[in-house]
Amino acid sequence: MYFLSGWPRRLLCPLKGSEKPFHIQPDSRRLVFALLSQTQISLWYSRPSVLIVSYKESAKAASQFGSYERTEWKPDSSMIAVATANGYILLFDIVCSGQEKCLYEPVYPRGNPRVKVTPGYKEEQCAPSLTVEMKKVLDFQAKITSLQSMQDDLVIATNDGILHLIHWDGLTNGRKAINLCSVPFSVDLQSLRGPSLDFESLHIQDMEYGSTLDGFAVVFDDGRIGFVTPVSNKLTTENLHGVWAQEITDGTCVAINNKYKLMAFGCANGSVLVYTMDTTTGAMQLSHKLELTPKHYPDIWNKTGAVKLIRWSPDCSVAMVTWACGGLSLWSVFGAHLFCTLGGDFAHYSDGTKKEPMKISSMSWGAEGYHLWAISSDSTQVGNDLENKNVVQQAEILQFQFIKSALTVNPCMNNQEQVLLQGEDRLYLNCGDALQNQNSSTAAANSGHQPVREKNPLYNDILVPQGLSTLLGHRHWHVVQIHSTYLESNWPIKFAAIDQLGQCVAVAGKYGIAHYALFTRKWKLFGNITQEQNMAVTGGLAWWNDFIVLACYNLVDQQEELRLYLRSSNLDNVFAHITKVQSETLLINVFKDMVILFRVDCSICLYSIDRKDDGPNPTASVQVLQEVSMSRYIPHPSLVVSITLTSVRTETGITLKMPQQACAAESIMLNLAGQLIMLQRDRSGPQVREKDSISKHKKLLPFCAPVVLAQCVENVWTTCRSNKQKRHLLEALWLNCGEAGMKVWLPLFPRDNRKPHSFLSRRIMLPFQINIYPLAVLFEDALVLGAVNETVLYDNLYTRNNEKEPLEVLFPFCTVERTSQIYLHHILRQLLVRNLGEQALLLAQSCVTLPYFPHVLELMLHEVLEEEATSREPIPDPLLPTVAKFITEFPLFLQTVVHCARKTEYALWNYLFAAVGNPKDLFEECLLAQDLDTAASYLIILQNMEVPAVSRQHATLLFSTALEHGKWDLCRHMIRFLKAIGAGELETPPPTPTHQEPSSTGGFEFFKHRSISFSQSVEGLSASKFNLQKTLSMPSGPSAKRWSKDVDSAENMYIDEMLWRHARRLLEEMRLKDLSSFAAQLGFELIGWLSKERTRAARVEDFVKALKRLHNDFLWPVPVIPSSCLVNSPFKNGKYKTVGEQFLNTQSTETFVTSDLESGVINAHAGHICLSLNTAHTQTDSGSLQGPQTQDAILSPLLSKGDECSIGSATDLTETSSMVDGDWTMVDEGFSALSLTQSDLEYISMELANKGPRKSQVQLRYLMHIFMEAGCLEWCLIIALILRDSAVICQIVSSIQHSEVPTDILQGIKSGMLAVDGWALADCPGYKPFLNRIKPQLQKLNEITEEQIQPEAFQPLSRVSISKTVEAPSSWTEDNRNAASHINGSQNDGSGITSRPEDDGQEEEEEQQLEDEGSYECSVS
Repeated sequence: MYFLSGWPRRLLCPLKGSEKPFHIQPDSRRLVFALLSQTQISLWYSRPSVLIVSYKESAKAASQFGSYERTEWKPDSSMIAVATANGYILLFDIVCSGQEKCLYEPVYPRGNPRVKVTPGYKEEQCAPSLTVEMKKVLDFQAKITSLQSMQDDLVIATNDGILHLIHWDGLTNGRKAINLCSVPFSVDLQSLRGPSLDFESLHIQDMEYGSTLDGFAVVFDDGRIGFVTPVSNKLTTENLHGVWAQEITDGTCVAINNKYKLMAFGCANGSVLVYTMDTTTGAMQLSHKLELTPKHYPDIWNKTGAVKLIRWSPDCSVAMVTWACGGLSLWSVFGAHLFCTLGGDFAHYSDGTKKEPMKISSMSWGAEGYHLWAISSDSTQVGNDLENKNVVQQAEILQFQFIKSALTVNPCMNNQEQVLLQGEDRLYLNCGDALQNQNSSTAAANSGHQPVREKNPLYNDILVPQGLSTLLGHRHWHVVQIHSTYLESNWPIKFAAIDQLGQCVAVAGKYGIAHYALFTRKWKLFGNITQEQNMAVTGGLAWWNDFIVLACYNLVDQQEELRLYLRSSNLDNVFAHITKVQSETLLINVFKDMVILFRVDCSICLYSIDRKDDGPNPTASVQVLQEVSMSRYIPHPSLVVSITLTSVRTETGITLKMPQQACAAESIMLNLAGQLIMLQRDRSGPQVREKDSISKHKKLLPFCAPVVLAQCVENVWTTCRSNKQKRHLLEALWLNCGEAGMKVWLPLFPRDNRKPHSFLSRRIMLPFQINIYPLAVLFEDALVLGAVNETVLYDNLYTRNNEKEPLEVLFPFCTVERTSQIYLHHILRQLLVRNLGEQALLLAQSCVTLPYFPHVLELMLHEVLEEEATSREPIPDPLLPTVAKFITEFPLFLQTVVHCARKTEYALWNYLFAAVGNPKDLFEECLLAQDLDTAASYLIILQNMEVPAVSRQHATLLFSTALEHGKWDLCRHMIRFLKAIGAGELETPPPTPTHQEPSSTGGFEFFKHRSISFSQSVEGLSASKFNLQKTLSMPSGPSAKRWSKDVDSAENMYIDEMLWRHARRLLEEMRLKDLSSFAAQLGFELIGWLSKERTRAARVEDFVKALKRLHNDFLWPVPVIPSSCLVNSPFKNGKYKTVGEQFLNTQSTETFVTSDLESGVINAHAGHICLSLNTAHTQTDSGSLQGPQTQDAILSPLLSKGDECSIGSATDLTETSSMVDGDWTMVDEGFSALSLTQSDLEYISMELANKGPRKSQVQLRYLMHIFMEAGCLEWCLIIALILRDSAVICQIVSSIQHSEVPTDILQGIKSGMLAVDGWALADCPGYKPFLNRIKPQLQKLNEITEEQIQPEAFQPLSRVSISKTVEAPSSWTEDNRNAASHINGSQNDGSGITSRPEDDGQEEEEEQQLEDEGSYECSVS
């Protein structure tokens, strides 16, 4: 509501003498302040804050009158009365100087339009020149204890128990003084014979007159408090009657709030008691207390001393309190605490030492509450200065700066969703940047047209619906500086308003208005200054689409008016629509296309607004709809705090036959001194159908008698929007009730459109507490927006000494930051308490899409748990089971419970799970729902609540499930968790995962620690790929340390068994990709394990199924051959066969089509191109994983005579170098030289398309390397088939030929290849060309199989053992070298395995193979 801003200012008083001011009193307009010292009175002006005049009493008169003590202004500021210590009243006249009217005036540059255009213009914006003249001296012969102005009279209380009434001219007009002994006092006005007070020795210590209460609130010298009111209009002894509050004997001071009819009494115990008058009995009724709580101020709450001063702000919305021990504290009108200087950074230095609270002797609010003038009572004079009277003294006058909510003075802001704060010279907006998206739904709800935005190319973006990120994205404000030209002549700013879109703001000062657009960043002022100075806004201003609606007083015509100004046009009366109003308007508000005015005669007037676009500039027309007199119900017009039209009604649309009336103006909400009164339209008569009442000129329905909805209401929020999905929130009425928190008048809807129960109310008032002061309500988002003071200490920048410390040391720098709070869980809880679970469920289901809805459920569960589980007394009807049952209606039940438990003390867990269920059952539900992260959280609960065996059992179950679902991060934590259980670390449960380990290589980062090259030549492969001795290769990364530690422990064996079991299942299901990810993420010893399992789980039973599975898992396309290629291609009959193989078998075929020829020599002779490739084999490091390695290709001419021979040599080298991950470059002329037809090119392009993704290719080749090291030849063969790598198959066959391989594996390879060939022949002809190319190798494999089967038939089974296969490193190494030398030899002599001519002898070999058992059939398609 009110917030401190920056540092206070210290005003310097250039007066000679040692007297310091101790009392300050403002005039009625709070523009001139009177400061009293012992023998002088000084007048200060507010803006600029300068000294105007000072009157000093002579020494003779000072000895006669005594020192000055208190003062009081005449309501018209023409006189001032000063009470002295010897019982004198000094009456002074305040008159303007004859010669100079202004002491300070602004100097305008030449040509500035702000010149004197109206009489008194310069005087009103400058500090006036005043003189103080003594008019009369009155002697009351008794010490004056209180002085109070009452209209044209001055009421003086003396210590002899007498009340004197004098006129301001010093005459008594024949009225007698009132003796308090003759005034009857009772508890209320009805029981005049009640207990009375003994006034023989009592007198009034402090009193204040209340115009709306029509009486005096008094504090007696014995601490009792009361209220004195005249029974009739005359204030005489016979007409006075008093009521007093019982059991109060420590009153110290009093302050009256005339707007809310409240009396605030300060007490000696440091609290403030706020009373109101009971309208029926006339008794003093305690409304609330203003007191510090031990929760927020544990060190000072009962050590503040007596309350010294209470000051209500000019708008009566807040009260400032100071104590005898010092300090300031601010409360809202109904007790919401805003800030206090006795705690936090106000009470401590940056080094932690405690500050001495500043004691305040007097204080007063400035104009519009932007400043608080305070006089410090601390003695800050230096000793030498007291002796030297010629030294200029500096009075301790402090000026605290405040910014306040626009709701305090312009309550029409209550239908906005933006927070608008107004300061002395700036505005604070929470609507974000002007370029951010704003809400278009609100504009559409108000009118059927769209506002005109001139010169705004971003208008289409602005009308995008406003999101939470705009309103809640950051804690800083959008600050708009008010135009200095308007401010200098119209200070202070009285009203401010922001439009529905949050893009335009308007302000009204002493005269005229000005408005600002965020998207243009420009202010608009009146071009004609005379028009500005002839209009004063009285009732506030509001936005209606692109129009500013305001109630003002025309100073020239002396007429009250209702005006509408178009924002897009110039600010001039020519473009304004002016409607004359009968009487002064106090309040204004807008609802859709209607304006509601509350006037000084206690009447309400409704107007309709229509937009007209017939001219160049849109205009508006205003017509009177209805007038309602409220004089019977409102005793004084100034008691009305706010007024608004709303669609809220008691029926909530259930009994209405016309649902389209749901957004009509159904009722008037009136805040009468904190009482919320509703006037609802009377529908008891015959109803009119909507189509018959379209015309707005028809008479509207009358209003029923007012009904009081709530008490102690500070602000009201409602909206005119509608949303069928969130009817509860949008059709509700939101109230701020100060200390009592917030209230919501919530509609109740029957479920599924059923008929409501007759005994159920249609609405219910629900109270709830929030931790912030609400300034706006986001209805659909279930959020309350507010602001909070934050402080920053800068005292470490200054050196503290015994002299006067700078204010930067005494006070922290104050800022205002935005804040918000969720309220939905409070409403749900209140509904559940009242057994309205069905309504709570409907409300919650409408909000499940909110991003913080899970947090809402968690907050509700946590708050109920904390209250009930920590209650010292038994709870007869606990709410926790109901809340638990309610949360089970949502899918987030399991997460909500475990998150609440993890944030709650362990001692409360039993109480929680007794209501929500056994944690073991909840754990199993998480597994069934596959919510493994939540299950892991429940595992922490089980570890603390169950025995280790139970925790181990559930951890094992979760570990297995996590392995199955590939939750590797969770798996790693489960391994650590199981080890912790085994090591007995049950006292400290393992911490929850805090981060997700990055995986940049698709689950293969485990292998990046291994220095393996994919670009190795055949010689390099001979020493590494076929060495079965390296079966227990360990990773060199950090995971290796974990696996090498505690290998022999039982817990590690238990975990290893689980990992082996999972790996075996993955391998049996042919899920190689999952197996690789599993090994990489968990650091699994894949090579060593595969070596052990190569005759068991690593066997392949179905080659075709495995082939299909790898194609699917690695997204590798199955090769296909177009029909045109099968019919017309020269590859069918073997012509250019080897050239095709060169194209198809190169690993980097996807690069040679688009790449340019980077190096090489081309020799064209006799129409032929002869190519010879000499590749430099280079070893590469593990970086080959990340990308292809470029090989040096040298093209040199050949001296061979035959084309086939030279081409065949190049092809052989390409096949043997197929593992090389190089970029081959080709020449376009090569295609023409080979006479390739269009069908040949289609065939080649199809083969290029049969290649899989680059990432899959890298993964497959590395898997093949892993299986090679482990000796799993079947999987190596399958991967080579997918990659169509004939060199690898050649090496596999060669290694089998020179090593002892179990017979069953050979048989499996043979049968598997037969199955693949049959599948290719039947279903996948794309594999046939490659099978034909590797036919010689397969024939050799068949021969090896037959050779081993025949001798083994006569040998015992012990010959074939797994161990022998493992322990044969030397033969594998030698065979690898032989294989490499054989291939190199084929390269040198120009012939190779795959370039054999297919002659007639091949048919005889095929016939011979068919005769052999298990022979391999391979035919050319």
